[in-house]
Amino acid sequence: MYPESCLPNKSRSSTPFLTSTAGTFLQVSSTCCLDETVKNRSKKSSKKTNPSSSSSSSSSSSSSKLPPVCYEIITLKTKKKKKMAADIFPRKKPANSSSTTVQQYHQQNLSNNNLIPAPNWQGLYPTIRERNAVMFNNDLMADVHFVVGPPGGTQRLPGHKYVLAVGSSVFHAMFYGELAEDKDEIRIPDVDPAAFLAMLKYIYCDEIDLAADTVLATLYAAKKYIVPHLARACVNFLETSLSAKNACVLLSQSCLFEEPDLTQRCWEVIDAQAELALKSEGFCDIDFQTLESILRRETLNAKEIVVFEAALNWAEVECQRQDLALSIENKRKVLGKALYLIRIPTMALDDFANGAAQSGVLTLNETNDIFLWYTAAKKPELQFVSKARKGLVPQRCHRFQSCAYRSNQWRYRGRCDSIQFAVDKRVFIAGFGLYGSSCGSAEYSAKIELKRQGVVLGQNLSKYFSDGSSNTFPVWFEYPVQIEPDTFYTASVILDGNELSYFGQEGMTEVQCGKVTVQFQCSSDSTNGTGVQGGQIPELIFYA
Repeated sequence: MYPESCLPNKSRSSTPFLTSTAGTFLQVSSTCCLDETVKNRSKKSSKKTNPSSSSSSSSSSSSSKLPPVCYEIITLKTKKKKKMAADIFPRKKPANSSSTTVQQYHQQNLSNNNLIPAPNWQGLYPTIRERNAVMFNNDLMADVHFVVGPPGGTQRLPGHKYVLAVGSSVFHAMFYGELAEDKDEIRIPDVDPAAFLAMLKYIYCDEIDLAADTVLATLYAAKKYIVPHLARACVNFLETSLSAKNACVLLSQSCLFEEPDLTQRCWEVIDAQAELALKSEGFCDIDFQTLESILRRETLNAKEIVVFEAALNWAEVECQRQDLALSIENKRKVLGKALYLIRIPTMALDDFANGAAQSGVLTLNETNDIFLWYTAAKKPELQFVSKARKGLVPQRCHRFQSCAYRSNQWRYRGRCDSIQFAVDKRVFIAGFGLYGSSCGSAEYSAKIELKRQGVVLGQNLSKYFSDGSSNTFPVWFEYPVQIEPDTFYTASVILDGNELSYFGQEGMTEVQCGKVTVQFQCSSDSTNGTGVQGGQIPELIFYA
């Protein structure tokens, strides 16, 4: 075994995502809260209150004009706990209670309950933001109402014109512009009620509350009413939750919302994990224009038979959307000219013969011409694109400055060689580059694995042939694995083969590979001597 004195380090925890943008990042400082509310014990009788009970001469002069009120001394203290504005809502005072605490009014007012706040509720909240938040979805002083949602799924929500106009230029024009209409009720059938409430919560409470199932609808509402900071937060949320499963749907939506940064992120995922993206359920939900753009993509990293099958799956769902019978003719009809964007002549002959040729979607003449394209010296003209896609060129991060071998051999015997790494940009690990035999050609069996915090993200068992040189030999995962920045992942391999093998030395803790910086540290999973300074797993193969 290669002598290694490397102690494993603790993994660095991932950086939490903050769905906030400039102007909307919230830091709540300690605020003063009332331990006891002011108790109003004014009597119904016409007795006059002694003016001398006022705390100052200025207040005493005006006290005679006020209703008779008797106050008790209250206690103020500092609380470190964050007071969420969405939780600060009034609740009706119990009939059999002579006093009410502030906590009785801390209620999330997500449904309109026409609640009546306690007397002098303004005194319960020390900041304008907290007092403003009480008005969120509250009928108190509401001067407009919105009927939100499609017919059959509407929700009536209260609003306050001044607050809305301050938060949105569209609302300002609606209520105070030259063409403003004085309506007590406004219908908004194209916005989801939950999304509209999320936008109102941001306007009233200065809080961003997003969920995976409503973030797209919230982005639509933010775009419609020109609330840019909320829209940016929605885009940030989508970028961090982006994966092969939802990349195609988000690509379609990003084009609709004209968000070029999100569009670019979607293409990065679709290109690198094309087969996963094309096989996802979300692919069948895209519109025809997005389908065409994906089929045209030159850098799509997928087998053409996978592209063909994905297009047929989309056509089947599209027939259902258009209430068409599920027939071969209708599938071809809804695909239209997009069918010719599939590069069928670039398929492997077996894939074409056993797949596309027997699908029924191609005409007899098209099938014959493509078979001739494969076999004949004089190839016929085809309507299909006959040039293979370029795909993506994988990058290699080599972490050793030299390699060597020793006569006492590097022994495997089922032990695990492992290393931890982190990147500063999102990448997609396609596989590892591994050393081979140092005493002539030999075949190796390799089980490769990629984990994050103990969770297996990808693994594969395959064989590779080494020619006896000190070169590295690629071993691939079935699908590229998405790697997020600033989080340590564990790369592992268990090798079985000729024990007289090369190994790396003079390892580096940080490697710059193109625009990506990769950091390495020792792994506690390594039981065969591999570490930062030397050992196995010399290369990470990735797309960026």
